[in-house]
Amino acid sequence: MSYFNELPDLFYQSPLSNKNSSLEYVRVKNLFRRVKVRDDLQNVFTAFNKYQIPDGVRPDVVAEELYGSADLDWVVLLTAGITNVRDQWPLSNKDLYVYVENKYGNDLNNTRFYETTEVKNSAGKLILPAGKVVDSGFTIPDPDNASATLNPVAAISNFVYETRKNDEKRGIYLLKSDYLQFFLSDMRRVMYYGKSSQFVTRRLVQTENTVNTLPL
Repeated sequence: MSYFNELPDLFYQSPLSNKNSSLEYVRVKNLFRRVKVRDDLQNVFTAFNKYQIPDGVRPDVVAEELYGSADLDWVVLLTAGITNVRDQWPLSNKDLYVYVENKYGNDLNNTRFYETTEVKNSAGKLILPAGKVVDSGFTIPDPDNASATLNPVAAISNFVYETRKNDEKRGIYLLKSDYLQFFLSDMRRVMYYGKSSQFVTRRLVQTENTVNTLPL
């Protein structure tokens, strides 16, 4: 992930045990310098495309497909609002099965809850939508037979529940390639440091040496 190459640097007071002097500094990445998609761009719906993540595809593969470079995987994650890949990026079907098998063991196919199935009358009018969580004994009057009742209920297993949760992660919105260079230029401008007492270059500042400034 080349995102870290985009971060500016800090000269930070050396914490190393083998340093030769309290005045020594180490050069590190400023992980506190972060960016997000600009609000005015985020609110432009036409700047984004809905993308469905295929099974087993990683962010770098998506970046290669959309932006021509796997190194721009961080753009995929950032514009999709993903901050934790492990939890927010969908698992492959194979990895999902391993995950749920480890999580539920022998209870993998046990019923987690019940939900309604769709019911329409003979004229095609929707009487009951699918997907409403109900008890197993839920019933409704038969819309075509007043003296009968229906039990439009389906059991949802732990496996189906986890599969649905995983599939919900597949639909993301990604920045269109037409706006990529604008986004990169704007992001790099934000990454630059302004003039200050710590300023060294636009990409480097030096932190205070507390050994010299803090009282004993």
